This record gives sequence, C-alpha cells and structure tokens, in this order.
Amino acid sequence: METATATSLKDYKKVGADLKTQLESFNTENLSKADTQEKIVLPTAEDVQTEKTQKSLFVGIETFDATKLKHAETCEKNPLPDKEAIQQEKGQNNFIKGIESFDTSKLKHTETCEKNPLPTKETIEEEKKS
Repeated sequence: METATATSLKDYKKVGADLKTQLESFNTENLSKADTQEKIVLPTAEDVQTEKTQKSLFVGIETFDATKLKHAETCEKNPLPDKEAIQQEKGQNNFIKGIESFDTSKLKHTETCEKNPLPTKETIEEEKKS
C-alpha cells in the first residue's frame, strides 16, 4: 500500500560544476562568530496566579447548580411617557418657540412715567419727628 514513490538520485537536478566547486571550497572560518541566545519567556508568578483564579472562576460557573436559585417575578415598567405628558411637553415647546420667534418690531414705543417718587428730605424728617 505504498502510494508515495521513492525518489532516486537520478530524479534530482544536476548542480553546475562551478557552483559545486564554490560550495566545496567554502571556508567556514570566514564567518563571524555569533552566540546563540535562546529566548524563552516564562510567565511571571502574577500571571500564573491570575490564570489560576480565572480557571477557578470558570470551574465554579461550570459546576454551578441552577436548582439552588429562587424563583423571582419580574415587573415590567413602561419608561415611555403617557399622552398627557407628551401634550404638556408640546405645549411648553410651542410656548418657548413663540417667545423665541417673537418680533419685537411690532411693539409700540412707550414712555415710562414714575408715579411713586421717593420722599424728599423734609417729609422724612417730619415722619421722624412724629
């Protein structure tokens, strides 16, 4: 049941003679030395602790017994205003628009006349004496 065919040396492409001699005569001493640094980032103790608390929360959620819950009645509240409140607000908006759009050029000019003057010094002194 072998489906893959084995490749022989004859199946590979031939490498040019000049490239082959260059590869064979390559001197590895010409390479510069480099130190290999393995960078393995390990999680900190804080990371491990947060992961443990998350796992314990997930386990608590997964193993929760829903039969221990109490039945609760829900009370739906209608936050929308009723027709009276809407009509009242429309009336207030119309009143404000009427004030804002009032044309002051339709007003007549008036002269103010002072009808309650302040008392003079003599009348104040007469009242103090009496």
